[in-house]
Amino acid sequence: IAKHLGIGLGKMKVGKFADGEVNVVVKENVRGKDVYIIQPTGPPVNENLMELLLMISTMRRASARKITAVIPYYGYARQDRKMTARVPISAADIARLLEAMGVDRVIAVDLHCGQIQGFFGPRVPVDNLDGGMVGVSYFGDMDLNNPVIVSPDAGGVYRAKQFREALSKKHDVDCGLAMIVKQRAKANEIERMDLVGSVKDGDAIIVDDMVDTAGTLCKAADELKKFGARRVFAFASHGVFSGPAPIRIANSALTELVVLDTVKLNEASAATGKISQLTVGPLLATAIYNIHNKKSISALFK
Repeated sequence: IAKHLGIGLGKMKVGKFADGEVNVVVKENVRGKDVYIIQPTGPPVNENLMELLLMISTMRRASARKITAVIPYYGYARQDRKMTARVPISAADIARLLEAMGVDRVIAVDLHCGQIQGFFGPRVPVDNLDGGMVGVSYFGDMDLNNPVIVSPDAGGVYRAKQFREALSKKHDVDCGLAMIVKQRAKANEIERMDLVGSVKDGDAIIVDDMVDTAGTLCKAADELKKFGARRVFAFASHGVFSGPAPIRIANSALTELVVLDTVKLNEASAATGKISQLTVGPLLATAIYNIHNKKSISALFK
């Protein structure tokens, strides 16, 4: 990001004390300056989150003029409402922690739920960047045959529709749209899948915001093959790849899974040979430049 902007990185040390506590030391003067802290809160989530909170606090106490937290992957985003009794709304609680530390603005990439922007008060604007635009450029340059954009669930139809429209407008690719309807037996266990739309003899591209254990994605890819898809690709902004995800992806019907580098790719996932990672750096750099120079962010996606 710094290279893309043509500036140097700030001088800072983030380490640990002997007992495991986070140790933050800023090694240059930040008084009266605009500071951009780039920190994804991916695995290990709690450690990365604590580092981010203490870095914001440190900058605030060091009299920085404006502090912007650039969070490519927003941890705890999936806990955005009370699904059962006596559970936290963690996404909102993280927002309150960031505000309490003194953050002035937040930049994120493909928040799991757009309403998270409203968990921050009006004094802390949140820019939710569309990482799908990076994926659109990648698939636009591919030789696709009768492509169909597929949403893995009803909640992701809007995301898939945006992806399809961008692919059609920017790369003149005529795409179809389909949706998978999941019937769950219980949490993390899918009983059956139905397809709304057609993928027969075409290249299916499953579009989602993140891949965690990859159970839903791999089952969806296998089902699309049964429905007559020629090849099955997938795009997700965040590749978390927890637990059995690498093995599932390696053994699945997926031809290629494309993710952004908002979360570091672990060795097991890289070894599958099916996962490609695109950089979100230029997108974040452009967003930082536009914010700093008081230009439009929405113009990036038009």
